[in-house]
Amino acid sequence: MKLHDVNQGIQKNKKRRRVGRGPGSGHGKTAGRGHNGQKSRAGWSQRATFQGGAMPMVRRIPKRGFNNKFALEVFAINVSQLEKSFEDGETGSPETLREKNIVKPQSYDVLKILGNGELSKKLNVSAHRFSASAAEKIAQAGGSTTVLPGKAPVVKGQKKADRSAE
Repeated sequence: MKLHDVNQGIQKNKKRRRVGRGPGSGHGKTAGRGHNGQKSRAGWSQRATFQGGAMPMVRRIPKRGFNNKFALEVFAINVSQLEKSFEDGETGSPETLREKNIVKPQSYDVLKILGNGELSKKLNVSAHRFSASAAEKIAQAGGSTTVLPGKAPVVKGQKKADRSAE
């Protein structure tokens, strides 16, 4: 192979195959579908999981675990991360965390502050949830916590009207 042969015959926009337009096209008469059988008929389609009549893989493999698609996506940040990212007297909120590239936009439903690490700076922190140790550490450093309204967690047995009152 020579260097000038590399891109020979490559078309950027390949013409689509026009089938069923007479014998001269090379794709006439049966239009590339063969002669008889299920696949030659109009409107034929096949499930993505079909495996020639064998038990499909998706039904053969055991299903384990649990996936709650209604669960809230909680993004957790430790107090130690707040210590590194903010100066004394600053306000820590979901917006400021996005500006500092700590949190990606729309990557969570609820922001929770956890108490891992030490905090020596006075911060005003706004989040949807706080762990008891995080709230205590922020208060000890002289800061304040603000609980943001957001999607409330569903407690088993609690009625919908009771949740909206929170």
